[in-house]
Amino acid sequence: MGPAQLVDLALEVSIVGSFGRPGYRLRRRLFGWPDPDPGSMTGQTVVLTGPTSGLGRSAAGGLAALGARIVLLGRDESRLQRVAHELRQQHGRDEFPIVVVDMASLASVRAAVAAIGVSESRIDVVVDSAGAINEERVITDDGLEATFATMVVGPYVLIDGLLPQLEQSGGGRVISVVSGGMYAQALDLDDLQFEDGPFDGVRAYARAKRASTVMVREWARRLRGRRVRVDAMHPGWVDTPGLARSLPRFYDVVRPILRTPEEGVDTIVWLAAQAPRQAAGGRLFLDRRPRPFDRVPSTRVGAAERRRLWDLVVAASHGPF
Repeated sequence: MGPAQLVDLALEVSIVGSFGRPGYRLRRRLFGWPDPDPGSMTGQTVVLTGPTSGLGRSAAGGLAALGARIVLLGRDESRLQRVAHELRQQHGRDEFPIVVVDMASLASVRAAVAAIGVSESRIDVVVDSAGAINEERVITDDGLEATFATMVVGPYVLIDGLLPQLEQSGGGRVISVVSGGMYAQALDLDDLQFEDGPFDGVRAYARAKRASTVMVREWARRLRGRRVRVDAMHPGWVDTPGLARSLPRFYDVVRPILRTPEEGVDTIVWLAAQAPRQAAGGRLFLDRRPRPFDRVPSTRVGAAERRRLWDLVVAASHGPF
């Protein structure tokens, strides 16, 4: 292991140094990261959820700068239109179609898949960055807790529905945007939707992100041999309106070391544009390098549990849970 790898490992163990802005900037210098070539994604199509704010908005800008056509998926049509307009103005081309979708609604996600199927013959990349922290437990029309529906079941339906177009590209990639907060949460397969005990929005969010990462690993196993790679990434601690609104005390404490949104999405853009697509998927990335799935032994999810979660999510995707 070389000096750069040793420093990277020390940062990773420190958590604060790893997740904050210093970790990103030091790693960038240590490894001499090249920026993607201008126009390197010209002719490629990206489907992006959550593009109207925070990390999703920054990802849209970064991918558009490389020439990608971006299908923008979100709940608010006016905000989607505004983002599409901004991207057209900034990049001088009209390649930013919008699809209105509520990721917590199975019917809405399926309608979005159908709409994308009509307009896009191939998809090169799907980036799932949609997510929110709910203060109260909300049940959707499908009988699902809204956090679990938005960040686990909805993305499963989306990816499953878009597999034909991803395979058509000859090397499709799915990138699930998760959170370092998942490291502190075990996945309770007997209570995925907080039916027992009080609801905690922050914990529900962190558990859903852990479930998303587990699903990525299972997707990779089930898609082995097919021309689609599925990975997860977490952006570290990023200065976004969502963080300030949902975790104000944490935000105030760590604000001096928060990453910019552009730093937070660097690994998304790298995975989409530069990372080899032939390598084995099912990994979790931070700052362009694979990271451990677990930090606390009690939160580990074994192969049998991964398969059980998969079965539960598939069952939930068919209707009332």
